[in-house]
Amino acid sequence: MIYSDKQTLTWWEFRAIQATNIEDIDFPDIVALDKEGQIVLIAEVKGLPFNFKEIKAKKYAILRLIDYLQAAKIAILFAMLVDVNKILIFKWDGNNLSEPIISLNTADVLSHYEPEFRDKSIFSLYLKGLTEAWLHDLAYHWKSEIPPFIKEMAEIGLLQLVEDERTEIY
Repeated sequence: MIYSDKQTLTWWEFRAIQATNIEDIDFPDIVALDKEGQIVLIAEVKGLPFNFKEIKAKKYAILRLIDYLQAAKIAILFAMLVDVNKILIFKWDGNNLSEPIISLNTADVLSHYEPEFRDKSIFSLYLKGLTEAWLHDLAYHWKSEIPPFIKEMAEIGLLQLVEDERTEIY
C-alpha cells in the first residue's frame, strides 16, 4: 500500500493516479498492466442487481471510462464493460471510444471459472473477481492452456498486450 496525507491507496490506485495525475476521477474497477507496467485495459464491472441493459447505467459507465481515458497521460488502448449478461470491449484511439469491437456472453466466458455461473446470483465483487481470473488466465494460462475466447482476444490485439508472466491485473 502507498500512503499519502489524504488516504491509504492500493498500489494499482496509486498507479492509476500516476497515469492521470488527477485524484478526483473515479478509478476503473479493473486495470490491466502490460509487462512494462503500462495500463492497457480499464474496465467497469456491474453485478446483480445492476446491468448495462439499462441505457442510463450503460451510458454512465461509458462516460466514466471516457473520463478516465481522457485524463490519462498515456495511451490506454482498451476499455471493457462487464455485467452478468455481456462483456463488451471497446478500443480507444486517444480521442474517441469505438462501438464495441467484441461482445461476449458473460456466462460463456466466466462459467469456465464458476461452473454454476448460469444458476446463481453473481454480485459485483464476485463478478469482478471472475473477470480478473479470466484476464489472469489469458496472461498466465494458470487454469487452462487455452482460456475462453483466447482467439478473439488475439484477433483484437488485447491478448498480445497481456500475455506475459509479468502482466498485472488489479
